[in-house]
Amino acid sequence: MFSIGPHTFTTTDAERTVSNLDKVWQFYRDGRDASALAPLYPTLTGDLGDDLVRVWEAWTAAGTALRAAGQLPKRAEGTVAGLHRSGGGLPKAAIDRATVEWRGVVGDAQANRANHGRPWQALCIWSAEVIAELHAQGHSVAPGRAGENITLSGLPWEQVRAGVRLQIGGVLCEIGAYALPCFKIKEWFVDGEFETVHHERGPVSRVYATVLQPGEIAVGDIAILEP
Repeated sequence: MFSIGPHTFTTTDAERTVSNLDKVWQFYRDGRDASALAPLYPTLTGDLGDDLVRVWEAWTAAGTALRAAGQLPKRAEGTVAGLHRSGGGLPKAAIDRATVEWRGVVGDAQANRANHGRPWQALCIWSAEVIAELHAQGHSVAPGRAGENITLSGLPWEQVRAGVRLQIGGVLCEIGAYALPCFKIKEWFVDGEFETVHHERGPVSRVYATVLQPGEIAVGDIAILEP
């Protein structure tokens, strides 16, 4: 087990975090003047514990650097349209209120820990407007069916991406990665086309967030982009 501040990583978590360095780093860079990020890119040593710290420090510094360089969006407000959790598997059931700790929503679990559940994947967040548009296109996806913990309404979804912070009720979190779609959500999409919600197809992707401040969230709470 590895610890960085309040965040804990199993050996698998640490390995998957280090191996995802370049993929996640690109999420911070895409569509931005990323010159502020260049000095932050870590040099890896081959020691898992050391490399984990280097990667984590680079990711957590990236948002601050982009913000200071004027590369992050202006403040915007939305609301919590839905909250969801499950003991493993999909869909996640709707709940009215959630307690969020460092590893995510209390009572929520992932059936497949190989690809989920790391501290930078503590919360999965999605847009009510994206879901509504997909539904209008004939897909049967609905809040919670694709595995998000929090469904937000009213935020400019194209701006909810790596580096930005969200204050959701009493919880502060930072977006770090897109949630890549997998076959487990295919039943909610026409012809099983789950790649419909891949980030390369536009601002339609679910996103993962690291918890910076645990707390409580209720449906109807204010959600602030870049508080």
